[in-house]
Amino acid sequence: MLEASLARANAALAARDLLIETLRGQIARLRRMQFGASSEKLTREIAQLELALEELETESAVPETGAVLSDTPVRPAPVRALPDHLPRAEVVHEPASGACTCPDCGGALRRLGQDAHEMLDVLPVHWRVVRNVRPKYSCRTCEKIVQAAAPVKAVARGKATFATLAHVVVSKFEHHLPLYRQSEMMAAQGLDIDRSTLAGWVGHAAALLDPIVSRIREEVLKGDKIHADDTPVPVLDPGRGRTATGRLWVYAVDDRASGNTAPPATWYRFTTDRTGAHPQAHLAGFRGFLQADAYAGYDGLYRSGVTEVACWAHFRRKVFDLHERVATPLTTEILERIGALYSIEAEVRGRPPDVRLAARQNRT
Repeated sequence: MLEASLARANAALAARDLLIETLRGQIARLRRMQFGASSEKLTREIAQLELALEELETESAVPETGAVLSDTPVRPAPVRALPDHLPRAEVVHEPASGACTCPDCGGALRRLGQDAHEMLDVLPVHWRVVRNVRPKYSCRTCEKIVQAAAPVKAVARGKATFATLAHVVVSKFEHHLPLYRQSEMMAAQGLDIDRSTLAGWVGHAAALLDPIVSRIREEVLKGDKIHADDTPVPVLDPGRGRTATGRLWVYAVDDRASGNTAPPATWYRFTTDRTGAHPQAHLAGFRGFLQADAYAGYDGLYRSGVTEVACWAHFRRKVFDLHERVATPLTTEILERIGALYSIEAEVRGRPPDVRLAARQNRT
């Protein structure tokens, strides 16, 4: 009876694990298909699948009540220490009777040790008002007025500090919190700041960061190898009742795979369309190696002295899409051969260029 119950429980867990892996595979497949005419529909499908996956993983993490007991002792899960860089707040819990007398006989107590354990706590985001006060002083001898200069403001005639701008920008672009949702979260704490104001703050932050963007551009363009790509971005188009499609261009340099210690850099540019004039303007003056997809908009660069470097990832994606629709011996062999090349690259990643070149010539 016990063995049968245990077998059923194990079978249920195996079925749940299989469903989790299936959902992960479906999400990965939909992400590969996400950009296109039906991107909004696919985004909704991905969100629904991720919600289902989250619920399953949560259920897997919660021990079931009435779980079947077995004679085999269950090993406790290892407890990972909390990060050392987090500040510690120590809370001492004294006995209810106080630290001096025994609750049974009234005798004096002496400390013989302690037990301690750590828990992870959170301080929710809280807003405050910084009141800048600049006292005025006058010289009793010459009547000169002395006062500290006004602090630099993040937004001229605005109320936001630099920290506030940083919080809004990071929340939007790093943690994917839309501005309307940030406005709602602020309203829950009694702050009436609408989305248009937050959008203005994002614009001010972009202007403040422009010198850094220019410096990153210089670092990217002074390299001899650049990786380029672009992706569609929905853009609000007032008056049309729907969004338009802009493009976000990315230009990256990263030589860590060749053992180079120079830091990587990535430069982004936004345009309202996908004409070849944009990458040609962005990379004007560059004469090195450009690795990109087969988009014809790069051809003008190749005619002007830039050396084209084809991309295995883009080629493999096309073959993989064909293989997903109709698997054939040819597509299988191509994917296996590319996989073998990837394995060799993984072995020599981070090695000097001469080592990588020798491995490629001798093993491929």
